[in-house]
Amino acid sequence: MADLIEIKGIKSFGYHGVLESEKVTGQDFYVDVVLEVDLTRACVSDDVADTINYAEVTDLVVREITGDPVSLIEKLAGNIADRIKATYPQATTVSITVHKPQAPVNAQVKDISVTINR
Repeated sequence: MADLIEIKGIKSFGYHGVLESEKVTGQDFYVDVVLEVDLTRACVSDDVADTINYAEVTDLVVREITGDPVSLIEKLAGNIADRIKATYPQATTVSITVHKPQAPVNAQVKDISVTINR
């Protein structure tokens, strides 16, 4: 199957990180979602009930970013992937990339990200 729903750059503010300062001051996180799902029925019916509603997925991601803090973006990505899989079992594959561009590292970087596939 090659049908995909992609949502790129969902931005929200969260308090995730290993350092205590990250849990206090917070920072922006960006999430990309790729869902593999059979869209044949939606292509025929033109009915949102026959697909995965990307507005709902976006809201779910924002709730996870703004929810309880975790130390690792690996954990955040896994939480998002697991929640999407539980909510939308018709997604055969879920790929989540969490970007943390302001990660506290000792060099200037454009981005640090983790991708989880379920």
